[in-house]
Amino acid sequence: MRIATYNVEWFASLFDDAGHLLEDDDWSARRDVTRRDQLNALGAVFGALDADAVMVVEAPDSHARRDGVAALRNFAAHFGLRAREAVMGYVNQTQQEIALLYDPDALEVRHDPLDLGAPRFDKQLRIDLDIDSAPETVRFSKPPLELAVTTRAGNRLRLIGVHVKSKAPHGARSAAEILRISIANRRKQLAQCIWLRRRVEAQLARGDSLIVLGDFNDGPGLDEYEKLFGRSGVEIVLGIGEELQLHDPHAAAILSRPTLARPSSARFRVPPDGRFLAAMLDYVMVSPDLAARYPAWRIWHPFEDPALFADPDLRHALLTASDHFPVSLDLDA
Repeated sequence: MRIATYNVEWFASLFDDAGHLLEDDDWSARRDVTRRDQLNALGAVFGALDADAVMVVEAPDSHARRDGVAALRNFAAHFGLRAREAVMGYVNQTQQEIALLYDPDALEVRHDPLDLGAPRFDKQLRIDLDIDSAPETVRFSKPPLELAVTTRAGNRLRLIGVHVKSKAPHGARSAAEILRISIANRRKQLAQCIWLRRRVEAQLARGDSLIVLGDFNDGPGLDEYEKLFGRSGVEIVLGIGEELQLHDPHAAAILSRPTLARPSSARFRVPPDGRFLAAMLDYVMVSPDLAARYPAWRIWHPFEDPALFADPDLRHALLTASDHFPVSLDLDA
């Protein structure tokens, strides 16, 4: 079985309000990429992945006038994908949903937020973020997607799809504002990861086979603010140093060899000169019982995977489709 996570940059802009594909030559929300080219590139990438399930981050939005599930179904039908059914959880107001696109012949899936020790992700968490004895209220702008999954073999899995808040200081106009907003965003990002970790711990304590996957906008040693707060959000969710831990080999490699070359799952242009920045932001974390089954992870990065680089059509599709690359997990389930 193959499960993947894929952040598709502004997927919503490729569909009209009825969920039909906008396969034309107008510009997409990606720089210098038409909607037709981005859609065709995405079709090629999803087809090459051939996954039983893909956690789609920045999925098409859903609200009173738009249906993101219908958009994903139409996308899958247009490109003949076997992962052709979709499920969402709590919709949000950001035009960036979290959804699972999956093969209904291989998996049974339902949205299933459990009643656990920590609040559900559509609620709020009271937590003291700055140690001033005055707890703040934390909410998810993109509530994680909690799913119950049953495989064709009858095995049961729990999945949590994640898109944790970005730490970028959007709107800052001075160095002081950049510092203030960056610290505030970092504090909220860590609070969301603590909230997520509490629900992860409760499921691990139940003995659930658990996969936590998505875009964390964070990673070990990613920025200087980690020194201020002591550890990254990824380390918090993994439970580094705790008895009940999740496992992700890319995080483990960075933690054990911090000075060596790092894997990366995203590639962004950054000002002022538009050069590319590579970062490891997308993870597929598994519970100890699943880690013991010798799963295989792969980052579909065409400049870091020789087989992908050797396929010019797929290489071009991966670079055209999004500023992130898929991360997949192959697992005997």
